[in-house]
Parts: sequence; C-alpha cells; structure tokens
Amino acid sequence: MTRFSRRARRLRPSALAAALFIALPPAASAEPAEPARNTHEAAGTAPALETVTVTAQRRAENIQDVPMAITAVEADKLEILASGGGDIRFLAGRLPSLNIESSFGRAFPRFYIRGLGNTDFDLNASQPVSLVYDGVVQENPILKGFPLFDIDQVEMARGPQGTLFGRNSPAGVIKFESARPEREFGGYGSLSYGRYGTANLSGAVTGGVGDSGALRLSVLHQRREDWVDNTRNGSGDDLEGYRESAARLQYRYAPDDGFEALANLHARKLDGTARLFRANIIRPGSNDLLGGFRRDRVSIDGRNEQNLDQIGANLRLRRDLGSTTLHSITGYESVDAYSRGDIDGGYGAVFLGEGSYGPGLIPFPAESADGLPHHRQLSQELRIESDEWGRLDWQAGVFGFDESITAETFSYDTLAPGRPPNGYATQKQDNQAWAVFASADYDLSDRLKLRGGLRYSDDRKVFVAERVTGPFGPPIAPIRVKPSDTDVSGDFSAVYQAGDQVNLYGRVARGFRAPSVQGRLMFADATLPSDELVTVAQSETVLSWEAGLKAQLWDDRLRLGLAFYRYTIDDPQLTAVGGNANIARLLNADKAAGHGAELDLEALLSEHFLVTFGASWNPTEIRDPSLAVVQCAAPCTLLDPPGSVAGTVRIDGNPLPQAPRNVYNLTARYAVPVGDGEFFVHTDWAYRSEVDFFLYESVEFIGKPLLEGGLRLGYDWHYGDYELALFGRNITDRKVIVGGLDFNNLTGFLNEPRTWGVEFKARF
Repeated sequence: MTRFSRRARRLRPSALAAALFIALPPAASAEPAEPARNTHEAAGTAPALETVTVTAQRRAENIQDVPMAITAVEADKLEILASGGGDIRFLAGRLPSLNIESSFGRAFPRFYIRGLGNTDFDLNASQPVSLVYDGVVQENPILKGFPLFDIDQVEMARGPQGTLFGRNSPAGVIKFESARPEREFGGYGSLSYGRYGTANLSGAVTGGVGDSGALRLSVLHQRREDWVDNTRNGSGDDLEGYRESAARLQYRYAPDDGFEALANLHARKLDGTARLFRANIIRPGSNDLLGGFRRDRVSIDGRNEQNLDQIGANLRLRRDLGSTTLHSITGYESVDAYSRGDIDGGYGAVFLGEGSYGPGLIPFPAESADGLPHHRQLSQELRIESDEWGRLDWQAGVFGFDESITAETFSYDTLAPGRPPNGYATQKQDNQAWAVFASADYDLSDRLKLRGGLRYSDDRKVFVAERVTGPFGPPIAPIRVKPSDTDVSGDFSAVYQAGDQVNLYGRVARGFRAPSVQGRLMFADATLPSDELVTVAQSETVLSWEAGLKAQLWDDRLRLGLAFYRYTIDDPQLTAVGGNANIARLLNADKAAGHGAELDLEALLSEHFLVTFGASWNPTEIRDPSLAVVQCAAPCTLLDPPGSVAGTVRIDGNPLPQAPRNVYNLTARYAVPVGDGEFFVHTDWAYRSEVDFFLYESVEFIGKPLLEGGLRLGYDWHYGDYELALFGRNITDRKVIVGGLDFNNLTGFLNEPRTWGVEFKARF
C-alpha cells in the first residue's frame, strides 16, 4: 500500500517567551496525537484511506471536520513531484485554484489562489497569499522560495484567513510542516540522476539525545548542468544550470507530557542563472511560438546570473496548563539575494545598423539586476487555547512582526566594453505590525457546530527610495512615504453533520492586506511628481462567502470535498508592470470579484489502486470603468479600448492577471505485489487554462493552456524501505510561454523542459 546571520539582533521576544514558559508549572496532559496511519494490512481489515489531519485552524483536526476548503499533500506525493529537480513551482496546478509562476526563476515564486495574487517582480512586493513555514510567516517573496524537502505535509487553506493567519492573507494560506524529530533512530536517503546532468540528493536522520531530547538533520542538494547554448559567445552550453543546497537542524526537548520545545535552524544557498528571457519568440498577431524556435539556444549579449543565501531560525514552545495550553512561536529570517539578466532577450540594438541586432527587432539594450543586500524579519506569536471545555473551545493570542530591508537596482551598459554599470537606485523599508486575535467554536448540538473569530491588525511602513544615477535621466532625490492602516477582520462558519460521514458547511470571511509601496526608480521619468514615482496602494479588503460538502464514503475508500464560493475585493491592489513607461506602478481599482467551484477527490479503487482528482473553476473580473493602464510598448495586438490618456487602455471587465479560469489535476498509482515488495506505476497530470500576463489584454501576451504530466515506474521492497524507480517530468515535452516582457519587444519565457532519470531511496 502507498505508504544566524551576522546582522541578527537579540531575539528578545524569544527570551521573554522562554522565561514565561519555564516559570509556568506543568500540567499532566497527553502529547498531541500523531496523524493516523493506515494499519489495515497488519490488522487484516479491509483497505481504507488514511485519516488526513490538518492544522488550518491551529488545532489538529480531521480535514473532514474543518469548515473551509482545504487541500493537503503528503510527503510521498511531494517527493515524486520534486524528482526532476523542480523548485516550489511544481505545486502549481497540483492543488485546486493554485497557480505559481516566476520571472526570477527559482528565487522568487509568485502565488495565486482563486485568481488572487500579485505579478509585481519587485523584491519588496506584497502578496495576498500568505506562506507559513513551520509556524512562521514568510513575508518577503524571496523567503517563499525555500525548497521543499523532508516535509511531512503541505496544506492549502483557500479563501480569506482573517483570524488566525491574518498577516496579508486575503487569498489564503499555504502551510508547510517539516518532519519532526523522533526519539527512535531512523531516517532516509534519496539520490537521483537524469537529463541535463540533473542530480538530487536528499536525506534525513533522527534519533534521541539524552533522556528527553531528539534531533533531526535534513539536507538537500540539487544541481543541473548548463544546457542552453548562447550562440553569441561561441559553441558550448552556458545557461540554465544551477546549484542549490539547503539544510535544517531541529532539536525537540520534552522532559514531560506538559512541556515541549522545538528549535529549528535552517539555511539555503543558490547559485545559478536568472530567468532566461528570449527576444521575439512570440509570433506577432498570435500567442504562438515563432517558427524555428529552439529551446536549447538563445542569442544574448548580457550577463545572466543569480545567487542567494538565506538563514533562519525559529523556536516553538508548548506548555500544558491543565484546562488550557500556552503556545509561543518565535521566528527569525534573513536572506541576501542578487539576480542579473539580459532583459531585452537578444543582442545589439537597431541604432547600430542592419545585422547588428537580433533575434528580431531590438529597439535598445536592457540589462539590469536586483539585489537584496539587507533583509531581517522577526516575528513573535503567543497563543493560548482551551483543552476540551465541553461544548465550547476557544483560542486567543497576540502577534508581532518587524521587518527591515534594503533593495538595490542596477542598470548596465551592455554595449560598452566590460558592461559597466550606468544606473543605481535603492529602496529601504521598515515594516512593523501587530495584531490581537480570538476564535471560538461551540457545539450547538451533536450535529451542528458554530465557529467564529476576530482579529485586529495594525500595520505601519516607512519607505525611502532614491535614484543615485540613472541611465536615461538625472538622479532622483530620496522620496519618503509612511503608509499605515488598522483593520478588523474575521470569519464565521457553521458545520452540520448531515450523515455519519457527510458534513455540510458554510463560511463567511473577511480578509485584509496592508498598504503596499512600489518605488523602482531606475528608469523613471524624473520630471514626474513624487507620488507617481513612488506609488502606494492603499489597503485592500476581501469579503468571501463559501459553502461546501465533505464526505467519506464507500467504507472509507472515497473522500470528497466540494466547495462553492463568491468574493468581492474592495480597493484591490494591482501592479501595472512594464508597458511603454518601462516602470512598474501600484494602483487600486474600485473593485474586483470572483466566484467558482472546487473539487477534491481521493478514491482507493482497490487495495493497490489509488486515484486522486482535483478541479476548480475560478472566473475573476476587474470592476472599474474609469481605470486605465499604460499599454505595451512592444508591437502587441491590444484587445482593450483606449483610455482617455494617449498610450493607455481601459481594463474594466478583464480577468485578474495570471488567474486561470480552470485548474485540473489527476494522480493514479497502481501496484502489483511481488514478495515483500511491489512493482508500481504512478502518473500525475496538471492542467491550467489560459492566463493574461498583464492587466490589459493583448493577443500576444495571453499564455496558452498548459498541460504537464509525470510518470514513475519502479519497484519497492522490504515493505517499502527501499525503492528504485525511473521517472519523467513534463513527459509530453509541452512548450508554453508562461510569462512575457512588453516594454521592448515580444519577449517571453518558458515552462520547464522535459526531464527523466533514475532514483533510489532507502529508509532505515
């Protein structure tokens, strides 16, 4: 059967929390229950699906009892999806209503749930999808690319999470939980090798330390050789390789049942190439790839490189007080990143004369880089919850967040010897936020349970941007803004047990995203007013209504989740990227809206045949008749009406960018037992419909539907302790443009190529 940075400050919140926990007396209490495992084979009972335990409401609960749309992905499936060396983007389309894309490659993923996300490529960008890793919110988008390895489970809670995860989460929350240290010695190792010299090594070892402790060390190393030839510097592969390593060390201390401390130290290092932009690969008047296109060749005259270093730590404490339990989560994160690329995607420029530029028309060269030389995030949460108070259970807490960043932008003179820098701009931001929250659930009867919660949030930013030197204009003196806001958000839900294994639920939730700032001044027109150079998007709020059904049927061999929802966003924060202004600007629309349906299904068709299926329908719409944005400077075919100002188009009625209307996913695993093992075949498929790359609509910058599949054939033996398998990712070698640049030419970038390889795993 399937089976600390040198720039760190003292963590004062952690010290206070630890002192509080040590001072409190312990109470006799059982440890949190481990997720249920499938033991039917040992017991000789009929096969059934394992119970899925989630913590979307900050408590361990059966996923069937939680009144909201949740999808959980367990460790085995994550390992399969990552087998080709993929980064966190491999989750795109693997869960209903989820899309993930990036114009930075592995370093900077952008998440979208139910169509809500942010296409902003700035290192200071705010996203409405909150990512929580081991209980700590990962606010900066670079943090959200931390690799997935030795993970116990991924959970995606869709819709506003306005109470318990209120930090900028109007679209939803994605939670990652690492495998925990265990007292019993054990671990695993995995090694794979495949196309393009792609190698993956991962493993973990865990065991007891002393009478009350346990350690777990988890490591990951991924690499890919360069496989794309830059024809401008002679023969030989130059691009698309990477080296990425990450590690996590955890120590768990539990001297008795009433106290637990879990410390986590983690780090990441990435060296590779930035997103590879390809000039004029889009055929004018269509969104097709240009004839004669080759994935393994480019012609660029700029440098392409990317590196990243990240370190972080967190401390989770639990003290059982008898009728209540006190929790503390202290987090620290720091990341240093630099990414440089040839943005025009070609070589030369038209003003150099015929034959001195290409591929296609290159109006002017563009080579730039973004750096994050300073980043520091501190967070602290204290939460108290009731322990089995009968009909009523509750929890309440406080949350604090402090972030400081410095982001840099560089421009380079590609045509000059040595490609010297010709522009430099900086952004600095300090962000402090705090919140108080409370939530409760009440059993109105044996069949009807009510839940509700509120959160008060206070968010303040101090932002300063300046252009020291500019490639096309004079310096811009420092511009300072101080946006802030407070908000009350929350949710209310009801779940009704309609049958022994059927629950119906309804939920209304309000979400909030604090003001955002954008100040990329490198290519800005210095004559513009300061409020057009540094743009502020005011707070957005989301009101969502959801109803659904959850059932476990067919003698626990079929699990079903069905949800219907509708939401309205007031003052949605949008990013107008690129265009003939060659600058990104933040703006607020009047409203945006979305509605849809989602399905999660898992079926054990026989003892050795497991199938899962997910689907979502997510129409979205921008509603603002007066809103217009700058149109493309590239020769695109516009589908929107012109605005009142020359060079702009109206976007009322357009879908949100990077918001596919349909997402489908399917997995199937069939096994044939042989001795103490089994031969198996596993396949997985993910589909998303077409997407708009920008706020406006044009023929060329609409991404085609994308269908990608994976296949795995192998044998595992000794009751699953060992496995040898052949694998393939994107097995149909589908080539689709997944993003574009519109300020210079018809530049695009592609999905990942087909890969295959062999993998060996061992557990001990």
